Amino acid sequence: MGTILCATRGGVDSQPTQRRAISLAQERGNRLVFLYVVDTTFLNTVAAPLVVDVASQLRQMGQFQLAMAQEQAAEQEIEAEIVIRQGPLRTELIQVAQEVQASLIVLGYPKGEEARFDEGDFQNFIGELTAKTGAEVVIVES
Repeated sequence: MGTILCATRGGVDSQPTQRRAISLAQERGNRLVFLYVVDTTFLNTVAAPLVVDVASQLRQMGQFQLAMAQEQAAEQEIEAEIVIRQGPLRTELIQVAQEVQASLIVLGYPKGEEARFDEGDFQNFIGELTAKTGAEVVIVES
């Protein structure tokens, strides 16, 4: 049995990605793991106590978002695990994929203002992700 890793930011824009991961887990009979990464690197110029407070709040938000994703999976009779990490998204995604031995990684790719990567950078990241994990990557555009 393989493992599907679904990285999610939560919220409405992440629902198509989560639904795709759940659907793939059903089709393949795979284990499903939802990942939320608290990335506070955007706060590098802020005082340390504030960073700790913001990180804690983001972690709580992530816990809530993952609980909702887990509930959505349970409605489809899929038992999903959740993982929350703190650090740079790229680093944590690769590390968790290796730890859970992901055979498939499902990622959302928001366009426009929500995009965290430009197209070229995103394609480079997908190549790095595949090379370092050996996992197939499925992209869900939103």
